[in-house]
Amino acid sequence: MSWNTFGRVLRFTTWGESHGPAIGAVVDGCPPGLELAESDIQPFLNARKPGQSRYTTQRREADAVRILSGVFEGRTTGTPISLLIENTDQRSKDYSEIANSYRPGHADYAYDAKYGFRDYRGGGRSSARETAMRVAAGAVARLVMPEVAITAYVAEIGGDRIDPAEFDAGEIARNPFWCPDAGAAKRWKVLVDDARKVGSSLGAVVECVATGVPAGWGAPIYAKLDADLAGAMMSINAVKGVEIGDGFDAARLTGEQNADAMRPGEDGSPEFAANHAGGIAGGISTGQPVTCRVAFKPTSSILTPVASVDRQGEAVEVSTKGRHDPCVGIRGTPVVEAMMALVLADHKLLHCAQCG
Repeated sequence: MSWNTFGRVLRFTTWGESHGPAIGAVVDGCPPGLELAESDIQPFLNARKPGQSRYTTQRREADAVRILSGVFEGRTTGTPISLLIENTDQRSKDYSEIANSYRPGHADYAYDAKYGFRDYRGGGRSSARETAMRVAAGAVARLVMPEVAITAYVAEIGGDRIDPAEFDAGEIARNPFWCPDAGAAKRWKVLVDDARKVGSSLGAVVECVATGVPAGWGAPIYAKLDADLAGAMMSINAVKGVEIGDGFDAARLTGEQNADAMRPGEDGSPEFAANHAGGIAGGISTGQPVTCRVAFKPTSSILTPVASVDRQGEAVEVSTKGRHDPCVGIRGTPVVEAMMALVLADHKLLHCAQCG
């Protein structure tokens, strides 16, 4: 079966295809009485929408969200919140040449193997277009936990990493790469431009930090906060790896190096000397910032011909026309923030249900 719903208490279901008339989401389990208007959601969608610079796809979508249900007199009612975005700039003819061929790196063959049928127009349901509705649902999730602040940024493109010594949070919104290092952003303009001009693409690493998360959210075994975060991030299109805290670097440390030493704090809570665990221990938040790193592969839709096969099993070369992101991780940054918000809001409500 297909699975289009995420979450336990705060749940959202997305629907729609890249080249269909519209895409949408239904958010269920949202507490009543929260102030919610379309203007609360739109800024997050504006951060993700295509066509904002030459470093992203040139598909032009306003991504204007409409709230169809679940809100009355400006407040959530506790009933399902239905959200809708119309698709207005589809060019389905761009995909006619791959209707009978499989694009390497895409879900074309996997979908065909599962369903015996696929929507080849922009990838249909497997398109990153679906992530717009995650961003919309994530905006609702943020209202559930106003005490939490979430920031994501691109830390690496094409193997070129930011310099931690040059980190400037104010720089993140000042360049088209969500990059906190002005020097790296300048280098990335050349990197991404060069990849775009030759019909290729680049991968990226997005880092995300949530502050204000109190100790106690999560569960010890089958609803670990870090496990749910990893699953949420891996569900994003083109994501191939997730690290919580130090992630794989923790495997290169000794026990004493990796331990987040504690000392008595002034308010009775412990003070941590480090945060190798990424704010989560035993599946439960510790009160430290919750951190993760998300690896995006290079965009699979490229103009450079790649060897493949068609539906009849014959050898072909595939070159994908159309409008595509030369680095999908750039627009993936708001999606990472949204999934962090959805997981944390869900765990806040789970915690309240059990512990009050």
